[in-house]
Amino acid sequence: MTHTEIDITADLVRDLLLDQHPDLADRPLKLGARGWDNQLWRLGDDLAVRLPWATQSADALLRKEHAWLPALAPRLPLPVPVPQRLGEPSERFPRPWIVTTWVPGSPADRTPATRAAEAADTLAAFLTALHRHAPDGAPAGRGRGGPLADRAEQFAEQFAAAIELELLAEPDAVRAVWEDALAAPEWAGPALWLHGDLHPANVLTADGTFCGVIDFGDLCAGDPACDLAAPWILLPDGAADRFHDAYRPVVDAATLRRARGWAVLTALSGILIGEAGLHGRPGGKATWGPPAHAALRRLIATIRR
Repeated sequence: MTHTEIDITADLVRDLLLDQHPDLADRPLKLGARGWDNQLWRLGDDLAVRLPWATQSADALLRKEHAWLPALAPRLPLPVPVPQRLGEPSERFPRPWIVTTWVPGSPADRTPATRAAEAADTLAAFLTALHRHAPDGAPAGRGRGGPLADRAEQFAEQFAAAIELELLAEPDAVRAVWEDALAAPEWAGPALWLHGDLHPANVLTADGTFCGVIDFGDLCAGDPACDLAAPWILLPDGAADRFHDAYRPVVDAATLRRARGWAVLTALSGILIGEAGLHGRPGGKATWGPPAHAALRRLIATIRR
């Protein structure tokens, strides 16, 4: 994990805007959030400035969003942060940055969805709209959307760490869900557009249901099982079946099994980051642990039906 050596302040953001997008520089500006890769500054009522402050890969992810998301956004039924301007590296700030639309709402790790039916239908509609054939040249996804077997080492490392730290209530059952997913046939269909990172901090809620999706840095093409992990990660207990009834096309059995494997990986990451402060986040992210544990509980229930 590499944090930028430059202190990102309102004055710095204002100066960057004055240098490269002066027509936006007189808008009100305030810190919105410090995310995993980026800091988010709200710009007026309807825009946001995102600046990479941690992982070096964030630079390429911002450029990818700027290149691809504007064409995808109009067909999506939930608001997403549509890129408006790109800021180039300069002496003031040696990394690219981006201006996007502002998406209102509360992250689901802090305010989970509570209206189960509405949330399931909304999530299904969003992923049905997103999961269309991706064109040649669509970006690869840092392993997202590829064969689940490519993540076997990640699972082994995360599972061992969670065992050592005594963070899993039913480790044998977690392993059983993973092994069943790993044994499922691989995706044989076309490469579909994927969000790639649908964990609770990247999905927004209002009035008990989902109202927006953010952080498309892992946007990629591949196996939809990666995104189809979301029902167990994001929805209230008992709502996954409603999601699968609403999502189109109907999820085949093999994809459903692989999706549960992706959900296990997401949940383990959430537990380790949230409760153990691993993966470069000293002190952890306390809001990530509870939804991750809830997801494992839901996943374990699927193999006991």
